[in-house]
Amino acid sequence: MKDLKYQPVSHDHTSFLKEALKRKGFRRVYEELEEEYALTREMLSARTRFGLTQEAVAELMGTTKSAISRLEAADKHAPSLTTLKKYAQAVGCRLEIKLVPNSPLIKRKTRTVKKQAIG
Repeated sequence: MKDLKYQPVSHDHTSFLKEALKRKGFRRVYEELEEEYALTREMLSARTRFGLTQEAVAELMGTTKSAISRLEAADKHAPSLTTLKKYAQAVGCRLEIKLVPNSPLIKRKTRTVKKQAIG
């Protein structure tokens, strides 16, 4: 196995975001991709904690560095649960998925829909 030691790249996400939010239309697009960005942050954090490069994760998953790069990018790529499980295992984690209720107003609408479906 070649040397795949992780060497972090300096990045100040807070400063980046502060500047990016000044650009027209950025906030709307960023908010639309909120879940994707959250997943990406989780993935990068886990890989960093485990001290792995994208190449190392790719090797552990039996794929390519470019596939891992696409997987870790918050864009239109929607990975399968199987792929996310493999990634989690490669970075020393387990995958946990939650459905989190929205506001109480949404819950009431859901109950109404459920009653309509039943009756």
